[in-house]
Amino acid sequence: MKRRYLLAATTLLATLGLTGCNDDKTETTAQQASEPAKTYQWKMVTAWPKNYPGLGTSAERLAERVTAMSAGRLTIRVYAAGELVPALEVFDSVSRGTAELGHGAAYYWKGKVPTAQFFTSVPFGLSAIEMNAWLSKGGGQAFWEEAYAPHGVKPMVVGNSGMQMGGWFNKEINSLSDLQGLKIRMPGLGGEVLARLGATSVNLPGGEVFTALQTGAIDATDWVNPYNDLAFGLHKAARYYYYPGWQEPQAVLELLVNQKAFDSLPADLQVILTEATRAASRDMLDDYTYNNALALEQLKQQGVELKRFPDEVLVAMREHSEQVLGQLAKQSELNGRIWASMKAFQAQVEPMQEISEKELYNWR
Repeated sequence: MKRRYLLAATTLLATLGLTGCNDDKTETTAQQASEPAKTYQWKMVTAWPKNYPGLGTSAERLAERVTAMSAGRLTIRVYAAGELVPALEVFDSVSRGTAELGHGAAYYWKGKVPTAQFFTSVPFGLSAIEMNAWLSKGGGQAFWEEAYAPHGVKPMVVGNSGMQMGGWFNKEINSLSDLQGLKIRMPGLGGEVLARLGATSVNLPGGEVFTALQTGAIDATDWVNPYNDLAFGLHKAARYYYYPGWQEPQAVLELLVNQKAFDSLPADLQVILTEATRAASRDMLDDYTYNNALALEQLKQQGVELKRFPDEVLVAMREHSEQVLGQLAKQSELNGRIWASMKAFQAQVEPMQEISEKELYNWR
């Protein structure tokens, strides 16, 4: 009986002691839970007009998605081009930390980071799904981060507008001679190709394109594709709408993130921002696929003349594209590695694309 009482007493004391420890832990946990979580208020500068379809609206939706996913711990205020900084100064703004985020296209910053041109689009290059795969599976993202690291900027894919159109022209392009002296707004590598063919390439932000085309400051322009071109009213400033978009078989949109700001976020908010950006990328491509079809029909109804570039012109554009890309690859060791990687990836996936999507499109 004594042994039974001793055992019961020992068990009771152990239980009470353990309960006391758990009470302490519970109290500490409750105190932590009652403390307000740290919040972050970030700024996002963009290269787009306010609420511009597809581009500006995507930035707004990304901000809303991050706020919802983080339960308000990370909020983002979106600034259209010119509200805080001009469209072409977005990269510098994020690099300096004036804004934590930027929403734009990599080839806009070619004057500061020539390598950036690879990460929007290259003439006659990868399609949207191929580009996404190269970035995520083929090593492209690591190259992109390496290019931006000296500037304290972390890049992420935030969207893709898909296949572009060849542009709007105020005169027909029937031969290579029609490109001589042509003043065209075309950023990136496509503009360099046209310059070799006798045109003059002009780099203008989107908000200035319509006026420049209407007043004759430029003779032609590319912009995006029917969805955005209709929104800008470019069909009211030029008569001929050319295809295919040889200069941009797809166009990656990027989210620029100040690296120090990103590193300051808790791990869960870093994941939320990353995954919200990934979702925005899918959303944008869906948006363009759907709305391009609607917008093209509207443009046709308004009398726009669709024109295909002559084979002679496309052949010359392709030849000069190879030269321009080859020269860009020689500018630095990093450029050389990137171009070699892109070409190898395209060669790897092309046989499957030939017997799958391309064959189906031809028969549809």
